[in-house]
Amino acid sequence: MGKRDLGSIPGATAKAFMTEIESVPDPSAALVRELSRVQRLHAERIGNPILAGSLERVAHWQARRLRMTYADLAADPRYGAAVAFFQNDLYGPGDFSRRDADLARVVPLMVKVLPERVIATVALATELNALSQELDRALLTRLPRADGHFNVPEYCKAYRRAGNFPMRRRQIKLIVDIGTALDAHVGKPLIRTALAMMRQPARLAGMSGLQDFLERGFAAFRAMHGAKEFLRTVDTRETEIMEAIIGGATDPIADPLLFRVSSQSGAGGKI
Repeated sequence: MGKRDLGSIPGATAKAFMTEIESVPDPSAALVRELSRVQRLHAERIGNPILAGSLERVAHWQARRLRMTYADLAADPRYGAAVAFFQNDLYGPGDFSRRDADLARVVPLMVKVLPERVIATVALATELNALSQELDRALLTRLPRADGHFNVPEYCKAYRRAGNFPMRRRQIKLIVDIGTALDAHVGKPLIRTALAMMRQPARLAGMSGLQDFLERGFAAFRAMHGAKEFLRTVDTRETEIMEAIIGGATDPIADPLLFRVSSQSGAGGKI
């Protein structure tokens, strides 16, 4: 899928995405709950270096797959920053434990300064973090080797054996919901002002990493001047890859470890 395939999210669909944000009954409680979930996962990983190393290799493979799938969008000045934000900040091989610990500490300040819809968005981003880690662990236990080394057919087989397809669909939905919410937030001056008000307190408290994460997300989506086309493409490509694997495909994508940045990807297919 190239740029010609970028389409608009129908109004009813966009409204459904926003309903996900609005349906969070207590955003601060949801954020605390998801932070507890992700901190437990971080603690288990820190306490098991072998597990940590294997998960790092899985995450590295997944990150390269994302770079391969969205190489065309990453090369587009309109979408490049958003692609980098999703790959590096929402899902990537980096260690997010410090950022998540900072987030837990700053929740009281966020509740005072930021609107509930922004808190709900951060809660969904934290849920996505936890869910992605859980899916990687489930995949790892079904790979032929426990060290996290695998090829595309082995990945597809482990994906199917895990059988957690509703969680996979939830992961894609969270990506689109978070992006849709960010797209709405960046157009509201009061939200941008509130985020700016957090900058100095966060840095004085030693939480500049968290503040930078929030500001990168807002800046990336503001630069797009409308994210519907981008999010529609992400939704389509991720769903196509997922359904192909569920349907029994053994090679729905090329090997991400052979991918080079200069390559251009198709709609989740081989390059």
